[in-house]
Amino acid sequence: MSDFETVAASENQAARRGPSGEPGTPSQVGTPQKPRSLAGDAWRDLRRNPIFWISLTLVAIITLMAILPGVFAPNDPRDCMLSRQNAGPSGGAIFGYDFQGCDTYARAVYGTRASLVVGALSAAITGVIALTVGMLAGYFGGWVDAVLSRVIDIVLGIPLLLAAIVLLKRVSSDSSAARITAVVFVLAILGWTTAARVVRSSVITAKGQDYVAAARMLGAGNGRIMWRHILPNSLAPAIVVLTIALGSFIAAEATLSFLGIGLKAPTISWGQDIDTGRVHMRESATPLVVPSVFLALTVLAFIMLGDAIRDAFDPKLR
Repeated sequence: MSDFETVAASENQAARRGPSGEPGTPSQVGTPQKPRSLAGDAWRDLRRNPIFWISLTLVAIITLMAILPGVFAPNDPRDCMLSRQNAGPSGGAIFGYDFQGCDTYARAVYGTRASLVVGALSAAITGVIALTVGMLAGYFGGWVDAVLSRVIDIVLGIPLLLAAIVLLKRVSSDSSAARITAVVFVLAILGWTTAARVVRSSVITAKGQDYVAAARMLGAGNGRIMWRHILPNSLAPAIVVLTIALGSFIAAEATLSFLGIGLKAPTISWGQDIDTGRVHMRESATPLVVPSVFLALTVLAFIMLGDAIRDAFDPKLR
């Protein structure tokens, strides 16, 4: 064997060995590592974030509580007896009874469903409006962007709670479904502007990328480019904003119900119970504290979850 062949054989043998001198695996020899995506990096950061797991656990418990309230509270929240007025814990009522003799804990658990339904539906409708307006304004620009941006500014300048009070005062029906529908649409119509701005900014950034130019050169139309190429890359910031907005919508619904213009009986709402507990606070503070804690933990859970996801997807924090 010549000296050249000996050197070549030594180099080939070294290439087959790993960094520590052990024989390399096939994945180590000549196989390039797969580049990590933004979603992959975000998930890696989320797994290491205790705030994410705490908030996700709370959200999961709250969701199960809304779907299966009977599992968490076996007592009927509408089984009220004046003989148990402001009584202490007994018979499964771990927090006692309110001034009407209703199980305070059961009412707080069953109130989760209405609040979560209002928050989720409001966030969903808000997302549809924000994605549509933000996509059109960011992609087409020009006069389309100018008109839609002014609409966003006008709606953004309207105080949400004040406008909701004015609009809901016009709803005369006391039907549970009608009240929930009215609250959902009022919150969605007034609360989509922040998400629309975020989507617009993401679309403006995405439409200047190379993959959009390549799709346009291949003959893709505006509709295909927007919904097939730009939309998937603009969803992450919108989801973050909507997650935080969901908690804000739940708080807004409780505020409106507290003022007596949101959800009404027979629908069980945290806002109603907080208002009732406030009136009878001197007799017993528990009916006020329990729904307030449920409301605070729910809003905090969604805001914490949104903050954790935002931090994971923000490249400036890497």
